[in-house]
Amino acid sequence: MTESERLVATLKRLLKRQGITYRRVAEGLGLSEPTVKRLFSKGSFTLERLAQVASLLGMSVAEIAQQADQAPSSVRTLSEAQEGELVAEPGLLLVAACALNGWTPAEIAATYRFTKAECLRRLLKLDRLGLITLLPGDRIRLNVARDFDWRPGGPIQRFFRKQEKDDFLASDFAREGESLAFLFGMLTPLAKARLDAQLRKLRDEFAELHRESLAAPFAQRGGACLLVAQRDWEPRSFAALRRVKR
Repeated sequence: MTESERLVATLKRLLKRQGITYRRVAEGLGLSEPTVKRLFSKGSFTLERLAQVASLLGMSVAEIAQQADQAPSSVRTLSEAQEGELVAEPGLLLVAACALNGWTPAEIAATYRFTKAECLRRLLKLDRLGLITLLPGDRIRLNVARDFDWRPGGPIQRFFRKQEKDDFLASDFAREGESLAFLFGMLTPLAKARLDAQLRKLRDEFAELHRESLAAPFAQRGGACLLVAQRDWEPRSFAALRRVKR
């Protein structure tokens, strides 16, 4: 997808989210609706027209360009080799996580013990791995979905289970904005399918909230981690009390 195609796709997504139709855009720009449809189909926006559409959205052109750079990619799963490269070097995994969450190289260097040159070296490695494209002005464009799926049993999942899972759960989840819920029940296959659909919607909503938050200043954004899991499971202590089938 070219830069202009990304920009037009982002405009369409933002207009749809705010419920702004092509008719309303036409009225706001003083054009006919067919003309507006041709603008979007051909992607033939002048900078002035782009600024006018951005104004209808209550945004700046810079904010729309930033969202276009962070637009979700169709690539949702990394290769075994890509995941392996990430977890082999903690610094690379950290920079990748920051890039996936919309940090600039300057913000990464100001927060962690990297020089800007060290940060850029890792970003170039992520570029060679195909995870991002490092653009002029040290801008970062994601080539994978921000919330890409870990490979089942792959390097990232193994890394999380071995090194980070206990750290994440080692909390009473009592502070403001934190929560922990564990639900246990018995569901039919149809009910489980409905639950899976709701969990997918939750992931999509989380990703959308992340994209919206990218427009806020860096200092106003904080980490938010969501662990979602669902499986048929019986605690070992329960299973030990089952009657032995003859």
